[in-house]
Amino acid sequence: MSGSPHIPVLLDEVIAALNPKPGSVIIDATFGAGGYSRALLDAGATVHGFDRDPDAIAAARQWEETAGENPRLVLHARRFSEMLDAMQASGVAAVDGVVMDIGVSSMQLDQAARGFAFSSDGPLDMRMSQSGETAADFLNTANEATIADVLYEYGEERQSRRVARAIVAARPLETTGQLATVVRKALGYHPGAPKDPATRSFQAIRIHVNGELDELAAALSASEALLKEGGRLAVVSFHSLEDRIVKRFMRDAANAGAAPSRHMPNIAPTHAATFAKPMKAVRPGKVELARNPRSRSAVLRAAVRTAAPARPETERLSA
Repeated sequence: MSGSPHIPVLLDEVIAALNPKPGSVIIDATFGAGGYSRALLDAGATVHGFDRDPDAIAAARQWEETAGENPRLVLHARRFSEMLDAMQASGVAAVDGVVMDIGVSSMQLDQAARGFAFSSDGPLDMRMSQSGETAADFLNTANEATIADVLYEYGEERQSRRVARAIVAARPLETTGQLATVVRKALGYHPGAPKDPATRSFQAIRIHVNGELDELAAALSASEALLKEGGRLAVVSFHSLEDRIVKRFMRDAANAGAAPSRHMPNIAPTHAATFAKPMKAVRPGKVELARNPRSRSAVLRAAVRTAAPARPETERLSA
């Protein structure tokens, strides 16, 4: 674990937002290589780490086994959307903090066999849990319209129909290199361009295969139910789709929505604020960017739980 190439993004800022104390119980909802968890444990907290990736859990088990008879690291080989059920099963009714680092990890990106990136050729997989439908399964069986919708909604690809048409024409696709070549050809890629046009399509397909945005919404909802008064939620996201979900959730939970039009009557909140007004968003500075270039698009949002009862689950999920 200590030899992992993964560098936790905005580590100091995340730990400051969580403000761990000895005896705190904190959920690391996206355990990965355990960067946040290690810092939280060093601060004296007990950490419940969640990860659906078997590789991450297998590596973490070696660390867990050295913790002694009363370990302060508890691992859950589960999706973070399931944290409410998992914590209840563990006999933990409330926690002091929840941290999430949304998206694919450096370890996953750097392993060609996982199929998340096109920097080196590998099987067209992209599954975080290493189970279920692969990216190849989806691309080789879905109809053109469905593929186009995924590329547009999750990758914000304006030429999604053109790319989807090219994917269908090139089937079957088996490797990341094949997919990248098809997308680049469809979009007229020129070597040396500032951004590879295949990036948006890879992002979209990965999000679809893993149901990432639904997972995020469910995890935010579970966090509201689990955090005690004064508990802290810290979420690092890496692109606008994730960040909008996090921002809207915190805004709505705090009853801090945009002011209505002066032509419209004020509408009273339907619930007491479950979070205080969110802290100002934090982005990486020059030192962070020099240390970890992959952090360039990261945004940290954090908020503190109030004493108000959690909203009904249907309301939390619709926020």
